[in-house]
Amino acid sequence: MTVEPIGIRFETSGSAGIITLDRPKALNALDHEMVRAMRATLDAWAEDPAVAVIVLRSAQERAFCVGGDVRAMHDLGRAGRTEEARSFWRDEYPLNHLISRYPKPFVALVDGLCFGGGFGISGHARYRVAGEGLGFAMPEVAIGLFPDVGGTYVLPRLPGWSGTWLAMTGARIGMADAMALGLYTHHVPAERWPDLVAAFAGGHEVEPTLARFAAVPPPPPLGPLFPTIDRVFAGGSVAAVMAALDHAATLEGAEGAFAAKQAETIRRASPTSVHIAFQQMQHGLAHDLAGCLTLEFRLVTRVLAQHDFYEGVRAVLVDKDQSPRWQPARLDEVDPAAIAAMFDEPLPDDLLLT
Repeated sequence: MTVEPIGIRFETSGSAGIITLDRPKALNALDHEMVRAMRATLDAWAEDPAVAVIVLRSAQERAFCVGGDVRAMHDLGRAGRTEEARSFWRDEYPLNHLISRYPKPFVALVDGLCFGGGFGISGHARYRVAGEGLGFAMPEVAIGLFPDVGGTYVLPRLPGWSGTWLAMTGARIGMADAMALGLYTHHVPAERWPDLVAAFAGGHEVEPTLARFAAVPPPPPLGPLFPTIDRVFAGGSVAAVMAALDHAATLEGAEGAFAAKQAETIRRASPTSVHIAFQQMQHGLAHDLAGCLTLEFRLVTRVLAQHDFYEGVRAVLVDKDQSPRWQPARLDEVDPAAIAAMFDEPLPDDLLLT
Protein backbone atom coordinates (compact mmCIF):
# COMPACT_ATOMS: atom_id res chain seq x y z
CA MET A 1 0.00 0.00 0.00
CA THR A 2 1.14 3.51 -0.79
CA VAL A 3 0.08 5.93 1.94
CA GLU A 4 -0.07 9.59 1.00
CA PRO A 5 -0.01 12.13 3.83
CA ILE A 6 -2.51 14.26 1.95
CA GLY A 7 -5.85 12.69 2.85
CA ILE A 8 -6.10 10.09 0.09
CA ARG A 9 -4.67 6.58 -0.30
CA PHE A 10 -4.15 4.41 -3.35
CA GLU A 11 -3.63 0.67 -3.44
CA THR A 12 -4.17 -2.32 -5.70
CA SER A 13 -5.76 -5.51 -4.43
CA GLY A 14 -5.96 -8.26 -6.98
CA SER A 15 -7.55 -6.72 -10.05
CA ALA A 16 -9.01 -3.73 -8.17
CA GLY A 17 -7.50 -0.28 -7.94
CA ILE A 18 -8.77 1.16 -4.65
CA ILE A 19 -8.92 4.87 -3.78
CA THR A 20 -9.64 5.68 -0.14
CA LEU A 21 -10.46 9.18 1.06
CA ASP A 22 -8.97 9.66 4.52
CA ARG A 23 -8.91 13.23 5.75
CA PRO A 24 -11.00 12.84 8.90
CA LYS A 25 -10.64 16.29 10.47
CA ALA A 26 -11.95 17.91 7.27
CA LEU A 27 -14.57 15.19 6.62
CA ASN A 28 -12.60 14.29 3.50
CA ALA A 29 -12.95 17.73 1.90
CA LEU A 30 -10.95 17.69 -1.33
CA ASP A 31 -7.93 19.93 -1.50
CA HIS A 32 -5.82 20.57 -4.57
CA GLU A 33 -3.21 17.93 -3.75
CA MET A 34 -5.90 15.26 -3.42
CA VAL A 35 -7.39 16.21 -6.77
CA ARG A 36 -4.01 16.11 -8.50
CA ALA A 37 -3.04 12.80 -6.90
CA MET A 38 -6.34 11.20 -7.86
CA ARG A 39 -6.01 12.36 -11.45
CA ALA A 40 -2.46 11.07 -11.76
CA THR A 41 -3.37 7.69 -10.30
CA LEU A 42 -6.46 7.28 -12.50
CA ASP A 43 -4.41 8.15 -15.57
CA ALA A 44 -1.85 5.49 -14.62
CA TRP A 45 -4.45 2.82 -13.82
CA ALA A 46 -6.23 3.43 -17.11
CA GLU A 47 -3.08 2.11 -18.84
CA ASP A 48 -2.35 -0.68 -16.34
CA PRO A 49 -3.64 -4.07 -17.60
CA ALA A 50 -3.51 -5.47 -14.06
CA VAL A 51 -6.21 -3.04 -12.89
CA ALA A 52 -9.66 -4.09 -14.11
CA VAL A 53 -11.96 -2.06 -11.87
CA ILE A 54 -11.71 1.13 -9.79
CA VAL A 55 -13.26 1.36 -6.32
CA LEU A 56 -13.62 4.73 -4.61
CA ARG A 57 -14.49 4.76 -0.91
CA SER A 58 -14.06 6.64 2.35
CA ALA A 59 -12.19 5.52 5.46
CA GLN A 60 -14.64 7.54 7.57
CA GLU A 61 -18.08 6.32 8.59
CA ARG A 62 -19.44 9.83 9.11
CA ALA A 63 -18.61 11.24 5.69
CA PHE A 64 -17.77 10.18 2.18
CA CYS A 65 -16.70 13.72 1.24
CA VAL A 66 -18.26 17.04 2.19
CA GLY A 67 -17.03 18.83 -0.94
CA GLY A 68 -14.10 20.85 -2.14
CA ASP A 69 -11.94 22.73 0.33
CA VAL A 70 -13.75 26.04 -0.17
CA ARG A 71 -12.13 27.51 2.93
CA ALA A 72 -8.78 27.29 1.15
CA MET A 73 -10.28 28.90 -1.97
CA HIS A 74 -11.75 31.66 0.19
CA ASP A 75 -8.36 32.34 1.78
CA LEU A 76 -6.57 32.43 -1.58
CA GLY A 77 -9.12 34.82 -3.05
CA ARG A 78 -9.01 37.09 -0.03
CA ALA A 79 -5.22 37.21 -0.34
CA GLY A 80 -5.49 38.30 -3.98
CA ARG A 81 -4.34 34.91 -5.23
CA THR A 82 -7.41 34.34 -7.38
CA GLU A 83 -5.55 32.49 -10.11
CA GLU A 84 -4.41 29.88 -7.60
CA ALA A 85 -8.00 29.43 -6.49
CA ARG A 86 -9.15 29.10 -10.09
CA SER A 87 -6.49 26.47 -10.71
CA PHE A 88 -8.17 24.19 -8.17
CA TRP A 89 -11.38 24.18 -10.20
CA ARG A 90 -9.40 24.00 -13.44
CA ASP A 91 -8.05 20.66 -12.20
CA GLU A 92 -11.16 19.44 -10.34
CA TYR A 93 -13.62 19.73 -13.23
CA PRO A 94 -11.51 17.70 -15.69
CA LEU A 95 -11.22 15.03 -12.97
CA ASN A 96 -15.02 14.91 -12.77
CA HIS A 97 -15.15 14.60 -16.57
CA LEU A 98 -12.52 11.85 -16.62
CA ILE A 99 -14.51 9.79 -14.12
CA SER A 100 -17.61 10.08 -16.31
CA ARG A 101 -15.82 8.52 -19.29
CA TYR A 102 -13.33 6.29 -17.50
CA PRO A 103 -12.42 3.31 -19.70
CA LYS A 104 -12.74 0.75 -16.89
CA PRO A 105 -15.64 0.07 -14.52
CA PHE A 106 -15.66 2.74 -11.80
CA VAL A 107 -17.52 1.95 -8.58
CA ALA A 108 -18.13 4.69 -6.01
CA LEU A 109 -19.10 3.44 -2.54
CA VAL A 110 -20.87 6.34 -0.84
CA ASP A 111 -22.07 6.43 2.75
CA GLY A 112 -22.32 9.26 5.24
CA LEU A 113 -22.24 12.87 4.10
CA CYS A 114 -21.75 13.48 0.37
CA PHE A 115 -21.86 17.14 -0.59
CA GLY A 116 -20.72 19.16 -3.59
CA GLY A 117 -17.27 18.07 -4.67
CA GLY A 118 -17.87 14.67 -3.06
CA PHE A 119 -20.62 14.15 -5.60
CA GLY A 120 -18.27 15.42 -8.30
CA ILE A 121 -15.93 12.46 -7.82
CA SER A 122 -18.70 9.90 -7.27
CA GLY A 123 -21.84 11.07 -9.06
CA HIS A 124 -20.37 10.65 -12.54
CA ALA A 125 -19.13 7.12 -11.87
CA ARG A 126 -20.64 4.31 -13.91
CA TYR A 127 -21.72 2.53 -10.71
CA ARG A 128 -22.84 4.59 -7.72
CA VAL A 129 -23.48 2.52 -4.60
CA ALA A 130 -25.34 4.12 -1.70
CA GLY A 131 -25.05 2.96 1.90
CA GLU A 132 -27.92 3.28 4.33
CA GLY A 133 -26.31 6.26 6.09
CA LEU A 134 -26.02 8.41 2.96
CA GLY A 135 -26.76 12.11 3.31
CA PHE A 136 -26.67 13.77 -0.11
CA ALA A 137 -26.81 17.52 -0.75
CA MET A 138 -25.58 20.20 -3.10
CA PRO A 139 -25.65 22.98 -0.47
CA GLU A 140 -23.53 25.60 -2.21
CA VAL A 141 -26.17 28.35 -2.33
CA ALA A 142 -25.76 28.68 1.45
CA ILE A 143 -22.14 29.84 1.03
CA GLY A 144 -22.53 32.09 -2.01
CA LEU A 145 -21.42 29.45 -4.49
CA PHE A 146 -23.57 27.24 -6.75
CA PRO A 147 -24.02 23.48 -7.36
CA ASP A 148 -21.01 22.85 -9.57
CA VAL A 149 -18.85 19.75 -10.34
CA GLY A 150 -21.36 18.84 -13.04
CA GLY A 151 -24.49 19.75 -11.09
CA THR A 152 -25.53 21.76 -14.15
CA TYR A 153 -25.64 18.47 -16.06
CA VAL A 154 -26.96 16.01 -13.46
CA LEU A 155 -29.61 17.95 -11.55
CA PRO A 156 -31.89 19.05 -14.43
CA ARG A 157 -31.94 15.44 -15.65
CA LEU A 158 -33.45 14.11 -12.42
CA PRO A 159 -37.14 13.19 -12.42
CA GLY A 160 -39.59 16.07 -12.64
CA TRP A 161 -38.35 19.26 -11.03
CA SER A 162 -36.50 17.60 -8.18
CA GLY A 163 -33.13 18.85 -9.45
CA THR A 164 -34.29 22.45 -9.38
CA TRP A 165 -35.49 21.95 -5.81
CA LEU A 166 -32.15 20.44 -4.74
CA ALA A 167 -30.18 23.20 -6.48
CA MET A 168 -32.17 26.16 -5.14
CA THR A 169 -32.48 24.90 -1.56
CA GLY A 170 -29.37 22.79 -0.97
CA ALA A 171 -31.71 20.28 0.71
CA ARG A 172 -30.18 17.15 2.22
CA ILE A 173 -31.79 13.82 1.33
CA GLY A 174 -31.17 10.29 2.52
CA MET A 175 -30.43 7.05 0.75
CA ALA A 176 -34.00 6.04 -0.12
CA ASP A 177 -34.85 9.41 -1.68
CA ALA A 178 -31.52 9.59 -3.52
CA MET A 179 -32.13 6.11 -4.93
CA ALA A 180 -35.67 7.03 -5.98
CA LEU A 181 -34.33 10.05 -7.87
CA GLY A 182 -31.71 7.98 -9.68
CA LEU A 183 -28.68 9.66 -8.14
CA TYR A 184 -27.33 6.21 -7.23
CA THR A 185 -27.49 2.95 -9.17
CA HIS A 186 -27.42 0.43 -6.31
CA HIS A 187 -28.05 0.19 -2.59
CA VAL A 188 -25.71 -2.18 -0.78
CA PRO A 189 -25.68 -2.18 3.04
CA ALA A 190 -22.34 -0.83 4.21
CA GLU A 191 -21.60 -3.92 6.30
CA ARG A 192 -21.36 -5.88 3.03
CA TRP A 193 -18.88 -3.52 1.39
CA PRO A 194 -15.71 -5.40 2.46
CA ASP A 195 -17.05 -8.56 0.79
CA LEU A 196 -18.09 -6.55 -2.26
CA VAL A 197 -14.60 -5.07 -2.63
CA ALA A 198 -13.06 -8.50 -2.11
CA ALA A 199 -15.21 -9.87 -4.92
CA PHE A 200 -14.02 -7.12 -7.26
CA ALA A 201 -10.42 -7.76 -6.24
CA GLY A 202 -10.97 -11.43 -6.98
CA GLY A 203 -11.91 -10.70 -10.55
CA HIS A 204 -15.69 -11.08 -10.32
CA GLU A 205 -17.57 -9.15 -12.99
CA VAL A 206 -18.90 -5.86 -11.72
CA GLU A 207 -22.55 -5.84 -12.81
CA PRO A 208 -23.48 -9.38 -11.70
CA THR A 209 -21.62 -8.85 -8.44
CA LEU A 210 -23.45 -5.62 -7.68
CA ALA A 211 -26.75 -7.29 -8.54
CA ARG A 212 -25.95 -10.11 -6.11
CA PHE A 213 -25.03 -7.77 -3.25
CA ALA A 214 -27.71 -5.12 -3.82
CA ALA A 215 -30.71 -4.72 -1.52
CA VAL A 216 -34.06 -3.14 -2.28
CA PRO A 217 -34.16 0.34 -0.70
CA PRO A 218 -37.13 1.30 1.47
CA PRO A 219 -39.80 3.63 0.05
CA PRO A 220 -38.57 7.24 -0.24
CA PRO A 221 -39.79 9.34 2.70
CA LEU A 222 -40.26 12.31 0.38
CA GLY A 223 -42.26 10.30 -2.12
CA PRO A 224 -45.62 11.84 -1.13
CA LEU A 225 -44.10 15.32 -1.62
CA PHE A 226 -42.64 14.73 -5.08
CA PRO A 227 -45.85 16.01 -6.76
CA THR A 228 -45.62 19.20 -4.68
CA ILE A 229 -41.97 19.66 -5.66
CA ASP A 230 -42.84 19.22 -9.33
CA ARG A 231 -45.72 21.67 -9.19
CA VAL A 232 -43.89 24.37 -7.24
CA PHE A 233 -40.45 24.27 -8.86
CA ALA A 234 -41.78 24.18 -12.43
CA GLY A 235 -42.07 27.99 -12.34
CA GLY A 236 -40.40 29.87 -15.16
CA SER A 237 -38.53 32.27 -12.90
CA VAL A 238 -37.23 32.52 -9.37
CA ALA A 239 -40.09 34.88 -8.57
CA ALA A 240 -42.62 32.36 -9.89
CA VAL A 241 -41.11 29.56 -7.81
CA MET A 242 -41.19 31.69 -4.67
CA ALA A 243 -44.81 32.72 -5.31
CA ALA A 244 -45.77 29.06 -5.73
CA LEU A 245 -43.92 28.14 -2.54
CA ASP A 246 -45.61 30.91 -0.57
CA HIS A 247 -49.00 29.77 -1.83
CA ALA A 248 -48.29 26.12 -1.01
CA ALA A 249 -47.10 27.18 2.47
CA THR A 250 -50.68 28.23 3.27
CA LEU A 251 -51.94 24.66 2.84
CA GLU A 252 -52.61 22.35 5.75
CA GLY A 253 -50.49 19.38 6.71
CA ALA A 254 -47.18 18.08 5.41
CA GLU A 255 -47.37 19.90 2.08
CA GLY A 256 -47.74 23.33 3.70
CA ALA A 257 -45.01 22.68 6.25
CA PHE A 258 -42.64 21.44 3.57
CA ALA A 259 -43.26 24.45 1.32
CA ALA A 260 -42.78 26.90 4.18
CA LYS A 261 -39.44 25.32 5.07
CA GLN A 262 -38.22 25.44 1.46
CA ALA A 263 -39.18 29.11 1.12
CA GLU A 264 -37.40 29.98 4.36
CA THR A 265 -34.30 28.06 3.30
CA ILE A 266 -34.10 29.79 -0.08
CA ARG A 267 -34.51 33.23 1.49
CA ARG A 268 -31.58 32.55 3.84
CA ALA A 269 -29.30 31.61 0.96
CA SER A 270 -27.34 33.98 -1.26
CA PRO A 271 -29.86 35.61 -3.61
CA THR A 272 -27.27 35.70 -6.38
CA SER A 273 -26.48 32.01 -5.88
CA VAL A 274 -30.16 31.05 -5.94
CA HIS A 275 -30.56 32.83 -9.28
CA ILE A 276 -27.43 31.13 -10.63
CA ALA A 277 -28.71 27.73 -9.49
CA PHE A 278 -32.08 28.35 -11.13
CA GLN A 279 -30.49 29.31 -14.44
CA GLN A 280 -28.16 26.31 -14.28
CA MET A 281 -31.26 24.15 -14.47
CA GLN A 282 -32.36 26.06 -17.57
CA HIS A 283 -28.97 25.79 -19.31
CA GLY A 284 -28.02 22.25 -18.36
CA LEU A 285 -30.27 20.29 -20.69
CA ALA A 286 -28.70 21.98 -23.71
CA HIS A 287 -25.16 20.76 -22.97
CA ASP A 288 -23.26 17.56 -22.36
CA LEU A 289 -21.20 17.21 -19.18
CA ALA A 290 -18.15 18.82 -20.77
CA GLY A 291 -20.20 21.82 -21.87
CA CYS A 292 -21.76 22.14 -18.42
CA LEU A 293 -18.34 22.11 -16.75
CA THR A 294 -17.22 24.85 -19.14
CA LEU A 295 -20.18 26.96 -18.00
CA GLU A 296 -19.38 26.22 -14.37
CA PHE A 297 -15.79 27.37 -14.79
CA ARG A 298 -17.09 30.66 -16.19
CA LEU A 299 -19.41 30.96 -13.21
CA VAL A 300 -16.82 30.15 -10.56
CA THR A 301 -14.38 32.62 -12.12
CA ARG A 302 -16.99 35.36 -11.87
CA VAL A 303 -18.16 34.36 -8.40
CA LEU A 304 -14.56 34.70 -7.18
CA ALA A 305 -14.69 38.35 -8.24
CA GLN A 306 -17.90 39.03 -6.29
CA HIS A 307 -18.86 39.51 -2.66
CA ASP A 308 -21.16 36.65 -1.70
CA PHE A 309 -18.75 33.69 -1.86
CA TYR A 310 -16.37 35.30 0.60
CA GLU A 311 -19.19 36.43 2.86
CA GLY A 312 -20.86 33.02 2.79
CA VAL A 313 -17.68 31.12 3.67
CA ARG A 314 -16.95 33.68 6.40
CA ALA A 315 -20.38 33.27 7.98
CA VAL A 316 -20.60 29.48 7.73
CA LEU A 317 -17.01 28.22 7.95
CA VAL A 318 -14.76 30.99 9.35
CA ASP A 319 -16.59 33.08 11.94
CA LYS A 320 -19.48 30.59 12.03
CA ASP A 321 -21.99 33.25 13.04
CA GLN A 322 -24.45 31.92 10.43
CA SER A 323 -25.41 35.52 9.62
CA PRO A 324 -24.18 36.32 6.12
CA ARG A 325 -24.80 39.80 4.76
CA TRP A 326 -25.50 39.19 1.11
CA GLN A 327 -25.10 41.78 -1.67
CA PRO A 328 -27.74 42.17 -2.99
CA ALA A 329 -29.72 41.10 0.04
CA ARG A 330 -33.00 40.11 -1.60
CA LEU A 331 -34.00 37.78 -4.41
CA ASP A 332 -35.94 40.52 -6.20
CA GLU A 333 -32.86 42.75 -6.26
CA VAL A 334 -30.93 40.33 -8.50
CA ASP A 335 -30.98 41.07 -12.24
CA PRO A 336 -31.61 37.80 -14.13
CA ALA A 337 -30.01 39.30 -17.26
CA ALA A 338 -26.78 39.90 -15.35
CA ILE A 339 -26.85 36.28 -14.17
CA ALA A 340 -27.41 35.07 -17.75
CA ALA A 341 -24.33 37.03 -18.86
CA MET A 342 -22.23 35.08 -16.36
CA PHE A 343 -23.08 31.94 -18.35
CA ASP A 344 -23.02 33.34 -21.85
CA GLU A 345 -19.88 35.47 -22.04
CA PRO A 346 -16.78 33.35 -22.73
CA LEU A 347 -13.63 33.78 -20.69
CA PRO A 348 -10.30 34.55 -22.32
CA ASP A 349 -9.19 31.19 -20.90
CA ASP A 350 -12.38 29.10 -21.00
CA LEU A 351 -12.05 25.55 -19.70
CA LEU A 352 -12.58 23.34 -22.75
CA LEU A 353 -13.01 19.61 -22.30
CA THR A 354 -13.28 16.92 -24.97
